[in-house]
Amino acid sequence: MAGRRIVVFPSSVELGPVLARLVTSRAEKAIASHGRFTLGLSGGSLVSMLGKELPALPELDCSKWVVGFCDERLVSFDDPESTYGLYKSKLFSKVNIPDSGILTIDSSLPVSECAEDYTRKLKEAFPDDHFPVFDLLLLGMGPDGHTCSLFPDHPLLEETTKIVAPISDSPKPPPQRVTMTLPVVNAARCVAFVSTGGSKAPILKEVLEGREGPEFPAARVVPTNGELFWLVDDPAAASLTTQVERLSSGAKL
Repeated sequence: MAGRRIVVFPSSVELGPVLARLVTSRAEKAIASHGRFTLGLSGGSLVSMLGKELPALPELDCSKWVVGFCDERLVSFDDPESTYGLYKSKLFSKVNIPDSGILTIDSSLPVSECAEDYTRKLKEAFPDDHFPVFDLLLLGMGPDGHTCSLFPDHPLLEETTKIVAPISDSPKPPPQRVTMTLPVVNAARCVAFVSTGGSKAPILKEVLEGREGPEFPAARVVPTNGELFWLVDDPAAASLTTQVERLSSGAKL
């Protein structure tokens, strides 16, 4: 791993533009290196943050982007729980990512077949990789320390061979989902967590500074050869004692 950076902002208002610039800087780097930019998205507060900040960037060109989903709920795309559905209305409708570059699940399939189908789509998009190597994965963290649909004490945390795994007993509704596995997450060239709000402070401290007992899923995200960022606001960082960074306005990561 290239090292973990914990960057603290006064609030999500300051965090959002820096996140958008991180996305575009890694996109420029990837396109210069290998002709395209592969991005993995998560739901939650990231949807509205990216939907606001990315289209506001001047001269944003997403024509060489390929977008996948770190996890997805097995619901129809017009369901308010659909991560793709939310991004379609808040981001994809405002930028020029080609439809062929958006890798969606087939929500009509049973959950195990859905995971196999999404695995096939990712293999087609990453034909040279044993595990898909995304240029950037954007992750959130739940108040229980979960990330993607990888939950504490769940057997999926020990998955070592699958690219996408089904889950039909998610402790957070809806229960049926598909999720990238830890080997895929840790193969990425860059992973950025976004965690905001005071409710995240106790769990963020244990994820970043350790705890008694098993590591939380989010703490097991340690890219093998990639960068790892934690972008957090002051309320979420309130309990941290580890070293953090604060960026001046307009700074880039």
